[in-house]
Amino acid sequence: MAATAATSGALLNGLGSPFLHGGSRTQTLLAGARGGVNVVSSRKLVIVAAAQPKKSWIPAVKGGGNFIDPEWLDGSLPGDYGFDPLGLGKDPAFLKWYREAELIHGRWAMAAVVGIFIGQAWSGIPWFEAGADPSAIAPFSFGSLLGTQLLLMGWVESKRWVDFFNPESQSVEWATPWSRTAENFANATGEQGYPGGKFFDPLGFAGTLKDGVYIPDTEKLERLKLAEIKHARIAMLAMLIFYFEAGQGKTPLGALGL
Repeated sequence: MAATAATSGALLNGLGSPFLHGGSRTQTLLAGARGGVNVVSSRKLVIVAAAQPKKSWIPAVKGGGNFIDPEWLDGSLPGDYGFDPLGLGKDPAFLKWYREAELIHGRWAMAAVVGIFIGQAWSGIPWFEAGADPSAIAPFSFGSLLGTQLLLMGWVESKRWVDFFNPESQSVEWATPWSRTAENFANATGEQGYPGGKFFDPLGFAGTLKDGVYIPDTEKLERLKLAEIKHARIAMLAMLIFYFEAGQGKTPLGALGL
């Protein structure tokens, strides 16, 4: 009700502006409306605010309750089409974490899909046998490689975990010794998972550099967020298919006849 009253007040104030008031009679009518008096006029002004309908993952099906249109998903997240049959996003805190996890897994999957295709096309070795091939260049033992990976990825992931619960807490001076400032690792967009800035958006896809200062472009960022999550989901499905193919001794290029 408060929002409706505020909107009505703003509308009446706007209609009462010198540009639109249309004379003393209109001003008198508007003054009466502001005072709560019923105004009778031969003309009626009807304003209809049409809300954007929520997108559905099954557009042709109407209804279906929370299976088709979960009430806890309002369509504000990029790529939100109301798909949550297990109800994982009922808790807003968990929903935020699951979106963060989806982003990270999707980005890894996109990198993996490209690496699998390029790696096999370059070497001719199936991606699931690359490490076991005798001709593979392996300057480190498996144990050394595994330990290094766990150490480095554990450090990075632990910092990401802390930053998720305490945003901006990991942008410290020593993290960017080459620039003597934490500005490059700071969150330029203010949105979790989309840091932007000179370091994470060097080509300026979602912003511009003006006098050495990164300025995010909200419209570009929203389009890229939607495109990224769509590509990320496709890449995760592709990796799932790659795993099934590997279980049968097949490769993506082999399945395509290449």
